[in-house]
Amino acid sequence: MNDKKQIEYWLNGATEDLKTAELLVQNNRLLHGLFWCHLSIEKIMKAHVVRCTSEIPPKTHNLIWLLDKTDLQLSVKHINLLGELMIYQLEGRYPDRYPKPPGKNIADDILELTKDLYQWLVKKF
Repeated sequence: MNDKKQIEYWLNGATEDLKTAELLVQNNRLLHGLFWCHLSIEKIMKAHVVRCTSEIPPKTHNLIWLLDKTDLQLSVKHINLLGELMIYQLEGRYPDRYPKPPGKNIADDILELTKDLYQWLVKKF
């Protein structure tokens, strides 16, 4: 698969996952919604890894590691968001690391920050 098709694949997935996150948070499925927020940002970051390296992105969920493989310069608030989102990814699938559900206001804030970061990342293509 060429770079353009890979980037398109990751961008399409990120877009769909963000829509799913929004629906889940709106319906008070907060942990699941934040998991999908993470997945959306992970996929758009993988699109940027392809853009910067012309390589298939690694099979990792670590958003900071993916960021380091790009030329992107995120704001402090967006870097902090990456750390926050990582709470809700893989660890959320294992009972000994299951995060506590956030309140609705916190989940709404994380969703809005995710949408903001997503838009910023889209503009960098």
